[in-house]
Amino acid sequence: MNFAVPDSVRPVRDAVHAFMTERVEPAEPVLHEGGPAAAAALDELRAQAKKEGLWALGHPRELGGGGLPFLDYVYVNEVQGRSEYGQLALGTYTLQDSLMLHEHASPEQRERFLEPLVRGDISPSFAMTEPGVSSSDPTQITTSAVLDGGAWVINGHKWFTTGASRAAYTTVMCRTEQGAPPHRAFSMIVVPTDTPGYTIVRETPVLGLDGAHCEVRYDNVRVPASSLLGERGQGFVIAQRRLGPGRIFHCMRWLGQAQRAFDLMCGRLHERTAFGQPLAAKQLMRQHVFDSYTEIQSARLLTLHAAEAIDRGSEARVEIGAIKVVGARMLHNVIDRAIQVYGAAGLTPDTPLDRMYRHARAGRIYDGPDEVHIDSVGRRILGEYAAGGSWEFGVR
Repeated sequence: MNFAVPDSVRPVRDAVHAFMTERVEPAEPVLHEGGPAAAAALDELRAQAKKEGLWALGHPRELGGGGLPFLDYVYVNEVQGRSEYGQLALGTYTLQDSLMLHEHASPEQRERFLEPLVRGDISPSFAMTEPGVSSSDPTQITTSAVLDGGAWVINGHKWFTTGASRAAYTTVMCRTEQGAPPHRAFSMIVVPTDTPGYTIVRETPVLGLDGAHCEVRYDNVRVPASSLLGERGQGFVIAQRRLGPGRIFHCMRWLGQAQRAFDLMCGRLHERTAFGQPLAAKQLMRQHVFDSYTEIQSARLLTLHAAEAIDRGSEARVEIGAIKVVGARMLHNVIDRAIQVYGAAGLTPDTPLDRMYRHARAGRIYDGPDEVHIDSVGRRILGEYAAGGSWEFGVR
C-alpha cells in the first residue's frame, strides 16, 4: 500500500491541518484555563468547523458525519491529534460512542442519544474501570445491575469515567448474569447522568492535569429495562468492539502529537546556540533527530498497516495491540527528547511540551497497559505456530 497521503484525502487533510495550526493551537492557553472563556472559545471553534465542512469527519454519513473511510481517516486524525482539543473542536470526541450506539442502540436510544451526539449537542461517557479491580482483567468487575420489575437497579463504584461531569449519559458495564461464564456475565446499560443515585465523587487529576476523569458511585440507580444497550450478556463483546478502534484512534492522534514535538525540537536545534555553534551542529543533538525520525516513521507505518487490516474487515488484534504499545512508547520518547533539547524551558508552560509529556505517560496505561497488549500479541503469534502455521510478514 502507499503510505503517502492519497491525493483524494490531501485537500481535507490540508484543511484540518490549517484549522489546527491557525485556530486550535493558538487558542490552547485560553482552553487550558477552563471556565466561561474556554467554553466560549471552544463553541466558536466548533461553529467554524461545522461552517467549513470539517465537523465529525470520521462519523458515518448516515449519522450526519463526514463519512470518511477508516483508512482515509488515519491521515486526517494524525493531523487532528496535534492538540488535545482537536477532537472537541472538530466533533470527533464522540466517535467511539457513536459507532457503539450505531451498532447496538434501539430506535429510542438512537433518537435520544445518538443523533444529538453526532451534532455535538451532548457528550457521552463510558464506565468500565473500577478502583478496586485490576482494569487489565475486566471479568472481575463488581458493579451489578438487577432487574426489578421494569427497571434495572445498578449498584457499584467506577472511576476514570472520562467526561462524566459534562456528559448527558454514561454507558455502564455491569454484571447482570449471575453464574454465567466470565465473558457472558456482563451487559451495557445506558444511564443518564441526572438519574438519582448517580453521584460524581470527584474529578481525578492525572499527573496534575484536570481531564474530567471522574469517580462515580451508583447507589440503587434505577433506569428503565429499555436502557439495556444491545443484548444481555454481551457487555464484554460490546466493550471490546468499542475499545479496539478506540486504541488505534489514540495511535493516530499520537502521530500528530509526535509530529508537533518533532517540529518544535528541530526548530529549537536551529534557533539555539551553545559554545559558539547552533545545537543542530552537535552530534548528540542529531542523534535525537535520528531516533525520533525512525520511531515516528515506524509507528506511522504500523498504524497505517493496522488501519488497512481493519479496512479489510479484520479484527486486527495483533496489529492493534502492537501499535498501542509502540505508539505510546514512541510518543513518550519523542516528547522527552524535545524537552531535553529545550532544556529548562521545556519543563515550563512556555511550550506545549510539558502537558504533552504528561498526557503521553498516561497513554501507556489507559485502554489497556502495555504489559497486557504485549502478552496478548505474543500469545496470538505463538498460537499460530502451535497450530502448525506461521506468521509470514510478507503476506500479513
